[in-house]
Amino acid sequence: MEKIKVGIIGTGFIGPTHIEAVRRLGFVEVIGLAESNQEAAEKKAAELGIPKAYGDYKDMLQDEEIQVVHNCTPNHLHFQINKEIILAGKHVLSEKPLAVSSQQSAELLALAREHQVVHGVNFNYRQFPSVRQLESMVRNEELGKINLVHGSYLQDWLLYETDYNWRLAPEVGGKSRAVADIGSHWCDTVQYVTGKKIAEVFADLGTVHPTRKRPKQNAATFGVNAGTREAQEQQFEDVPVNTEDLASVLVRFDDGTRGVFTVSQVSAGRKNRLSFEINGSLGSAFWNQEEPEKIWIGNRNSPNGVLLADPGLFNPDVNSAIHHPGGHNEGWPDALKNMMLHFYSFIRDGKNLSTDRPTFATFEDGHLSMLITDAILESHEHQKWTMVQVEQGVQQ
Repeated sequence: MEKIKVGIIGTGFIGPTHIEAVRRLGFVEVIGLAESNQEAAEKKAAELGIPKAYGDYKDMLQDEEIQVVHNCTPNHLHFQINKEIILAGKHVLSEKPLAVSSQQSAELLALAREHQVVHGVNFNYRQFPSVRQLESMVRNEELGKINLVHGSYLQDWLLYETDYNWRLAPEVGGKSRAVADIGSHWCDTVQYVTGKKIAEVFADLGTVHPTRKRPKQNAATFGVNAGTREAQEQQFEDVPVNTEDLASVLVRFDDGTRGVFTVSQVSAGRKNRLSFEINGSLGSAFWNQEEPEKIWIGNRNSPNGVLLADPGLFNPDVNSAIHHPGGHNEGWPDALKNMMLHFYSFIRDGKNLSTDRPTFATFEDGHLSMLITDAILESHEHQKWTMVQVEQGVQQ
């Protein structure tokens, strides 16, 4: 069988992780890479062993051999590039957020449906085996009626005022940062697990550093630690910050279930801690991405326990998500591989999003994420409960 041919646009932090995950599938081949100029593209293509290098992504989109394109660029470029990928008739996998406004994401969703391309958004946390197990447990009512969902997504990479990255600039990263960047992952994961949609929010956003010191040299995401000598020797300039470092959000789901979550990029010691707990009428369950092989199970009248990721212990409908025997921990790169596996299997098998239900996040999920972010920003501005405005034609 001929391999599916793929092109990647953008090779910062996330682009190479996409390439690694795709290469693990076996039936997909990355043959092209696009960067901001030809020299950078050729250098990166040589490093990653990719045969074709493009200094302009538009040239890649003219390559008839490429069937699927991954958009791994900064946030402000997502809309235009996603739009052009669709118009070129190629399947598209975009990093989130899908765009920088819900008006743009609505346009992309409509365009993708019109051109009947397979469209995906990289909400990969729903692809962890333990998360899939929790979804199965909730769906099978093993926890009973869900009464409360709560949790957080905490990081520390922007703790110091000398921490700086392009995501801090609204014109590049968008009008929301912590909520759009990591809060979107929490919301998508919890909605996937519970089968419920967030319908209403009450939000409180905060900025710890209203002014930050931007290095005069470019800073990479998750780059130099501010406390190191290298960072201390850098030269800085003061820049105002207009996006949130943290947020706490009360939520009401579409069936009336209550919830609450906190996001922060200034929590010392928390590197990438997405966590949530589900409290049901029969029991509770807790999961933490920094210990992804463990699910804590809480009981009222019997001892609590920890369920370890193991194909012999997980529900049968989850076995396809776990690829190694018990005790062989699977983490973030494996969840990303699962995302790619579901996306590319859908394409390989000739399925259509208008008739077949996908096991990966689509532009529909990406658009709903944008609508939730809009509601959170509006709620914070007006300090009141705000409905998520889901328009007709988008499933809620």
